[in-house]
Amino acid sequence: MTTRCNNPVTTLTDCPPPATIAPTNRTKGGTVNTRTAIATGLLLAATLTACGGSSSSSDKAADASSTGPVTGIKTITGTKPTAAIAWAAIHKAVPASRFTLTVTEANDGNHLLGRPHQYTSAMKFSDSRVKASDVEGDEKDDVTRGGGIEVFANHSDAQARADYIQAIVKASPMFAEYDYVSGNVVIRVSHYLSPTQAAEYKTAASKLG
Repeated sequence: MTTRCNNPVTTLTDCPPPATIAPTNRTKGGTVNTRTAIATGLLLAATLTACGGSSSSSDKAADASSTGPVTGIKTITGTKPTAAIAWAAIHKAVPASRFTLTVTEANDGNHLLGRPHQYTSAMKFSDSRVKASDVEGDEKDDVTRGGGIEVFANHSDAQARADYIQAIVKASPMFAEYDYVSGNVVIRVSHYLSPTQAAEYKTAASKLG
């Protein structure tokens, strides 16, 4: 354990100086003072532990973090949902939905991820009830194939995004889609789904807030 103090990567301040062994006291009869010997031994042991033993806790932490990704997502009461948490709830409520991709800076076709007042996380999904013939030629992650989830920093930004999309839809019906806002989350749903089918997403969205 003491070899860590001799490692050139470790600074001298990382390890306290070795304990100085106090001179042995003897009684008039020549017997070693037992209390002094015990105290000296304990001080030396503490010095060695402080220098080499502290790495064991960090090593254990590193081992714990390398066990792999969490297999389940749990919504914490009072916590604003991320796209991943919202998707878990949506998929559970609408089994026909299928995960397509997580939006990143590299694949965000809208170039909005992380921009001021835009979504902070997002993902896309498909819906098995959308006919392949209806979306032939559309991108595999297009909202027309199912939908998408966009999460914002606050409700105001989320509502502004939904209003913007619907303004485009009003001007050009060919871009029609269902948009549901719940708290800071916008759920976008393909217009190829019937109003009854889309309502399943609306119900699921209402439980996110």
